[in-house]
Amino acid sequence: MGDTALEAVLRRDRAVVTAALLVIALLAWAYVLWLTADMVMPGSPVPGSTGGDMAGMDMSTMDTGGMDMGATVAPGFRTWSSADFAFIFTMWAVMMVGMMTPSVAPMLLLYAGVGRKAHADGRPIASTGWFFAGYLAVWVVFSALATGAQWLLARLALLDPSMATDSAILGGLVLIAAGLYQWTPMKGVCLRQCQAPIAFLASHGGFRSAPLGALRLGIDHGAYCLGCCWALMALLFVGGVMNVLWIAGIAILVLLEKTVPTGQLIPRVSGALMAAIGAWLVLRAL
Repeated sequence: MGDTALEAVLRRDRAVVTAALLVIALLAWAYVLWLTADMVMPGSPVPGSTGGDMAGMDMSTMDTGGMDMGATVAPGFRTWSSADFAFIFTMWAVMMVGMMTPSVAPMLLLYAGVGRKAHADGRPIASTGWFFAGYLAVWVVFSALATGAQWLLARLALLDPSMATDSAILGGLVLIAAGLYQWTPMKGVCLRQCQAPIAFLASHGGFRSAPLGALRLGIDHGAYCLGCCWALMALLFVGGVMNVLWIAGIAILVLLEKTVPTGQLIPRVSGALMAAIGAWLVLRAL
């Protein structure tokens, strides 16, 4: 295959992978938007009622007339059923796909391009899908942990219907912790692996020919990504798990950290701001 033909194939593959990632991200965001539109927020009337202020209402004692409130009211107001756990877990998993797919796109595009060239050279490597599946598996596990954290906060009555903490002190402490983590060596190590796909591959033995090897490589990359971003995801409990602007803001910050060549500048500036705002919230609440 000539160089011109190969370059055309690589461009086509990059276009296909980019389109696929865009569709995945858009579907995930569409799901999140649908959930937020269908949820009842503080001050909104209960579906089927004539209106009224919900703030301060005890939903655990309200007679819903057999209505299934699980899909419209955050289950923090009552004991969670298995369906609630499944619903919240699905919400977290899909939200993580929507938030993290853009930031892993450079790695996947590199993988797809090298994979096509390796196939043309007679040395095929495992499909990009295996790598992506391993990456997403890490965030699915994180989603399960986040669901457990949300259940605990709901049990302690620390969440409002938008799934944000209604404790200024707790919210401030989470902001401070996330801000300080932005300055830690672990954050720096994980971020460097995410910022430099080629360096990551070189330090992990390169691409894999076997599907399970590619899956494991994706898990390794996802683990670094989790180490880089888990504290930022905890901020969802501060601004609201169902606050679309807050979700988008965190997703943009993650994307900027990984793709803009500023080294540690963005996480350190954002970390200082988080810690300062968190300290202000705590001091104001005392």
